[in-house]
Amino acid sequence: MHAALAHPPRERLHGLDAVRAIALLFGVVVHASMAWIPGAQYVWVVHDGSPSEVAGLLFYVPHMFRMLLFFLIAGLFARMACERLGTIGFVRDRVRRIAIPLASLWFPMLMAIVAVIAWNAWLINNGTMPPAPPTPPLSPRNFPLTHLWFLYVLLLCYVGALALRATLGRSAFVQRASDACVRVLASPIGPLLLALPLGAALAAHAKWYAWFGVPTPDQSLYPSLAACVAFGSAFGFGWLLHRPLARLQHWAAHWPLHLSIAISATVGCVLHAGLAPKLVAATQDMATIGYAIAYALAGWSWTFAIVGLGLRFLSGHSPVRRYLADASYWIYIAHLPLVMALQVAMSRVDWPWAVEFAVVLGTAFALLLLSYELLVRNSFIGAWLNGRRKPRGLEHRGRT
Repeated sequence: MHAALAHPPRERLHGLDAVRAIALLFGVVVHASMAWIPGAQYVWVVHDGSPSEVAGLLFYVPHMFRMLLFFLIAGLFARMACERLGTIGFVRDRVRRIAIPLASLWFPMLMAIVAVIAWNAWLINNGTMPPAPPTPPLSPRNFPLTHLWFLYVLLLCYVGALALRATLGRSAFVQRASDACVRVLASPIGPLLLALPLGAALAAHAKWYAWFGVPTPDQSLYPSLAACVAFGSAFGFGWLLHRPLARLQHWAAHWPLHLSIAISATVGCVLHAGLAPKLVAATQDMATIGYAIAYALAGWSWTFAIVGLGLRFLSGHSPVRRYLADASYWIYIAHLPLVMALQVAMSRVDWPWAVEFAVVLGTAFALLLLSYELLVRNSFIGAWLNGRRKPRGLEHRGRT
């Protein structure tokens, strides 16, 4: 593992590939659980008659860290790709693998989601379609990015990173300053330092629904300040980690510390917020500030811990993990309408919630993996998402 971190240009970082896949696949778990969280009828299109606080936990905990984790790894791999391909090559690569999938798959995904919503309404109304609610006109402030918002925000991160790179150049002062910054942020106190600005942005967010953490920028082309701080800082930190990459060795060594802090902060947040969503905006007082900082600390501590665990235990080559890492991008893009349709089907049966959830999750993963193998892996879609396939046995570096 240490050799891989010391010489990134020649080694594929298998542990970080696995961590990125985990971050994306957690998204399927989060969305699959939403039909059974208490009060789902107020926050999700599909709701079941047997809610469970355990389902609330399955949503709440991964939602704390999964996108921080994803954007951190995305920033690191983006910097590696930029160094390898050059600026022009990097832009072409990101257009092909991020912008084109977003532009071509957004509308089909939106229509599939709308179709599932219509089917659910038809079933609820005993085979009669109720009148459709009025739809506000599309505008930058009202744009349903759906779950593909992460691709849009990634593109914003790329633009910001390249703009700063072009503006600041490669001066020795900038490199020394960024190395010093990373040295502190990658240390054991890094999660707290990263949590402070995020906690402040969350506490200051107007109409912050605290149970849901970072406001997801899925309904507008203008991400909130809290989302910019969360995902921008994660991407930027990952981008800067490229130069002193060997510092990640310390995360592999200190994962028990970060995991302990993550669990402790999460328990504190759960005791404060509960396991059912509260649809009342948080008041801007000291309790909210304390909760926001604890929530941010939990998210960053989980991120450090999971990266450390990945580097410690998943750094060796594994064909299964490599396959799942390659498939995870497609799985996340395609999962939401399928998961929602399965939730609608399960809402028509009277089974224990855990059985229904397991059926949704297991069936979704099986069908998504099958579609990846048969329709995506060796097709032009696979070339879009994962780059050109290389001869068997030829290792190459991570993407995104």
